[in-house]
Amino acid sequence: MRLPRLCFALLLTMLLTLLAPGVTWAADPPVVWTEFGSDGALWGRAVVERGQACPQLVADGAASPMHKRAAATDAFPVETCEAKLPANASQVTLAGKPIARAPATVHRIAVIGDTGCRIEGRTAQDCRDPAAWPFAAIAQGAASHKPDLVIHVGDYFYREDPCPARNTGCAGSPFGDKWATWKAEFFDPAAPLLAAAPWVVIRGNHEICKRGGHGWFRLLDPFPARNDCADRTPPYRVSVGGLSLLPFDDADSSDFLAPPDKVAAYGSQLAQVLANAPAHSWLITHRPIWALAQEKIVDLTINITMQQAIKGHVPAGLDMVLSGHLHDFLSYDFGPDRPAQLVVGTGGDTLLKLGDSKIVGADIDGTLVRHAFAAQRFGYFIMDHNADGGWDGVLYAPDDTVLGRCRLAGRDLDCH
Repeated sequence: MRLPRLCFALLLTMLLTLLAPGVTWAADPPVVWTEFGSDGALWGRAVVERGQACPQLVADGAASPMHKRAAATDAFPVETCEAKLPANASQVTLAGKPIARAPATVHRIAVIGDTGCRIEGRTAQDCRDPAAWPFAAIAQGAASHKPDLVIHVGDYFYREDPCPARNTGCAGSPFGDKWATWKAEFFDPAAPLLAAAPWVVIRGNHEICKRGGHGWFRLLDPFPARNDCADRTPPYRVSVGGLSLLPFDDADSSDFLAPPDKVAAYGSQLAQVLANAPAHSWLITHRPIWALAQEKIVDLTINITMQQAIKGHVPAGLDMVLSGHLHDFLSYDFGPDRPAQLVVGTGGDTLLKLGDSKIVGADIDGTLVRHAFAAQRFGYFIMDHNADGGWDGVLYAPDDTVLGRCRLAGRDLDCH
C-alpha cells in the first residue's frame, strides 16, 4: 500500500530526528534488589540493559564497584551485576535508589512461593486477569506489611510454552527461558516486594536446567556466577537478625521415588548443613519433606527422596521445614519428635484441589500427624516474632482478607 505524501514526510522527519546527533533512546531504569548469598552475606543485584555499565553501589557515602555476573545474550539481552554490601553500612543506595539492608533483628517475615503464571502444553492461566493470576497483588500486599525479610520458596518460572491458539487470556505472552519471560513472570510483579526487604531465594523444580535453569543462574542463584547449568547446588546457612536459616536446593529430587544416587547425594548435603545446627533453625526447601500429596494421589506422601536422605541427620535444634511446591497452604505438626512442616505454595500458580483424606492422624514416613491445616486459596504468609520467642503467622488473601492464623513455638505448629 502506498503512503500519502504527508504521512511519508512525517515519518521521514521523525526518523531523521531520532538519528540526529545527540538524540538517544531512554534506557529502562535498572532492576535492583538485595538477596542473601551462599556465603551468608547480603548482596546487591542489578539488571541493566545490554551495553550499560553496572550501576554504582554507595554505602555511607563510599562507592563500591559492582562486577558483571552475566553478560547479555540473544535470550537475555540484559546484563546482571552484583556487589557485596558492607556489613555495617547504615545507608546504601544502588543506581541512586535506597536498597534493603540486613535487619539487626528480624521481627517480621513475608513468605511466598510458586508465583508464576502457568502456560504449559494445553494448560494456560489467564495471565492478564488479577483474579486468575494474583501475584502482583500478593507482592504489593506483602510489601505493605513492611517485612524485615522475604523468603521465596521456589518456582518463579511457569511460562514454558506458547499460549494455546485462540486463548485470549495469555495471548501474546512471552514464554521460554529468556529475559522477557522472567521480567513478566517475576521482576515486574515482584517490584514492590523486591524493594521492601532483603530476600532469601530457594530454587524450585521449575528452575532446573531443562526448564528455567539458565535464567535462575543468571539472575537469582545465590552462589558465585558460573558458566554452566547444574541441577544440584550445595546447601548453605544464613544467620540474620537472630534467625537461623538453612536454604537447601532439593529441586531435582523425586517426589514419589528414592533413586539411590539422589538419596546418597542429598543425604551427604543434609548431613553437612544440619550438623551442629543452632537451636530453632529452619530448613528451607522447595519440595516439602513430610507432606501428603494432593488430588487423586492424596494417599501418597512426598518427598520420598528427601525422607530417605534426611534419616539420621535431624538435629534437636531443627524446628521447622519451610517449603512450597504443593499449590496450597498446608501445615503439619508431628509433635516433639519431628520438625513441623509448613507449605506456602499459594503465590499465583494454579491451585491444587485438596484431597478428601483426613490429614490429622495420617502416617507420614512413620510418624503420625498431630495437628494440621489446609487452605486452597491464593495468598501470602506474614510471620511476626512474638514475646514468647516463637512466631505468630497470618495467611492473607490477595485482598488482605485473613484466611488463617498460625503459632509456631519450637516444633509445635498450630494453624487454624
